[in-house]
Amino acid sequence: MHIKFLFTIFLISMIINLQAQDSSKGPLNISGSVDTYYRYDVNNPKASPYNSYSSFTKSQNSFELGMISIKGEYQIRKVGMVADLGFGKRSEEFSYNDSGSSQVIKQLFINYSVTSKLKLSLGSWATHLGYESVDPYANGNYSMSYLFSYGPFSHTGLKAEYALTDYTSFLLGIVNPVDLKQASNFPKMIIGQITTGSGDGKFKSSLNYLGGKNNDSGKLYQADVVLNYTLSEKLSFGYNGTLQLRQHHQLEKWARPESWWGSALYTNIHPNEWLGFTLRTEYFNDKRNVLGLNTDVFETTFSTNFKIENLILIPEIRFENSGRKIYSKRDGLVNNTGNFLFAAVYKF
Repeated sequence: MHIKFLFTIFLISMIINLQAQDSSKGPLNISGSVDTYYRYDVNNPKASPYNSYSSFTKSQNSFELGMISIKGEYQIRKVGMVADLGFGKRSEEFSYNDSGSSQVIKQLFINYSVTSKLKLSLGSWATHLGYESVDPYANGNYSMSYLFSYGPFSHTGLKAEYALTDYTSFLLGIVNPVDLKQASNFPKMIIGQITTGSGDGKFKSSLNYLGGKNNDSGKLYQADVVLNYTLSEKLSFGYNGTLQLRQHHQLEKWARPESWWGSALYTNIHPNEWLGFTLRTEYFNDKRNVLGLNTDVFETTFSTNFKIENLILIPEIRFENSGRKIYSKRDGLVNNTGNFLFAAVYKF
């Protein structure tokens, strides 16, 4: 714990020191956020995961601290770096495979612009798959989708990004197995992305890929699509669909692949600058028991965003229904549950 704290203080001091240097050497941008929340589940479960099978909100009738996040971006002509640090339970879940000082690192990479269209990055970064972000201010909902929670969180390796036009780009990379910052003697995986959209910026689509050996006895492949459509300044839609295949080596041969998949639709309404609404409807299918749930889930989450300068207040209600009894209640297990959550997020 002391190592993580000292490491965080050191990197923060380094960023502040860089900012104080001559600005002619390159611009330094510092941003970050702090979040906290309260959650109550109507079934009043008494044990973890408290009817929360998605990330970051495994609590019941409790005020909880989320994460303090500090991100520094420094660019000197063709060379740049990103140091993105997180401290708290949210960051610990995001970096669940790490320990010590590595656990506070959300992203840490160096990039080099070979040309105006081609950029190379080496290090660790948040995944390109999915619609949602680990940073709570970037999402309309505070609680996370199942698709985010069971997809990859981050990648560590080397990637190349090529901008074909202003709205079409490609990504290709070689990385460690999913969510591993350290992977000596582990096999490597391939990631890819094709992003395109309309010239007016109203429509954007991304086709994402991840595949290869996740370890010596397992393979993992995932295809993911994200669509965004802005109808007007006050109304926009998002969609995320994903399919993941896992295959294990058994008795000197590869077993039949098993899969989980899901789909989520986001409706975002912004009547004005200080008020926003996000409705997420999601279907998640793990009937083949790839992830341990052995069922499917339909969840609906409605969140309101009240913005007061840099502060976002998020009251939220969420309902879930499962094909199997997985939610705890006083007298046993049931097929459905609901919860209320109130979060405060400050972005700087």
